[in-house]
Formats: sequence, structure tokens, C-alpha cells
Amino acid sequence: MTQYQQLLRIQTTGKSFSPITSKVQSVVAESGIDTGLCTIFLRHTSASLVIQENADPDVLKDLSNFFAKLVPEDGKSYIHDAEGPDDMPAHIRTALTKTSEQIPIARGRLLLGTWQGIYLWEHRRQNHHREVVVHITGN
Repeated sequence: MTQYQQLLRIQTTGKSFSPITSKVQSVVAESGIDTGLCTIFLRHTSASLVIQENADPDVLKDLSNFFAKLVPEDGKSYIHDAEGPDDMPAHIRTALTKTSEQIPIARGRLLLGTWQGIYLWEHRRQNHHREVVVHITGN
């Protein structure tokens, strides 16, 4: 069994979805692993990873709007506000989503569905540098 690991640095643009599927697929190709498992881990507590619709951008807009209603940034609902009114809501959104994903690999490619894409979901208003660890195991 072979293992391969690479750190991706992703620049986000405030609250948004950054597509990272092609970056992760490039790491899979570099690994030389034909059959295995790709684990993606985001090293942050105010952003998350999601596998979601990659064809219709309205899906991502609807997700963002839903979470804005579910976890408001009203500036008075939370005790923790050390980094501003979007800080604690960002932590809650991360707790409700994921900071890691696992995707099978076959023939050297991620086995994502036709309409699936991998996104780093930035929950903070400001731009950030985020780190994603891509760890691949297999043969």
C-alpha cells in the first residue's frame, strides 16, 4: 500500500465557494495511485468542505442563503465575537458541515458523480489563506 500527501493552499474571497476538484484531482494524478482512497482535510474552524452540485450555481447560492437564515450574523446572538460578528456564526456553520471528505479513487481518478464538485466553503467575510491536506492511500 502506497501513501501520498500534499498540502494545498487556497486563497478564498470572503464568503464564497472555491472549487477545488481540479486541484485535488491533480494531486491524485501526481500520486500515481490507481486504486485507493483520497482523504481531504481542511485545517480550519471557520470554513468547511462540501461535495455539491457543480453544474447549476443556484444550488450554491441557495445553500449560502439557507445557512445565512439558519445561523444569523446579527451581532447579538453569541458570546464569542473576538474576531467580529461573523466569527461565531462561521464556527457554527463549520460544525454543521464538514472539515473532511473521503472519495474513492479508480483508474487514477476521483470517483465523483457526474454533477459533483468539491468546494472549500469560506464562512468568513474577509479573504483568507486556507490549507487543505490531501492524503491518498492505495495501489
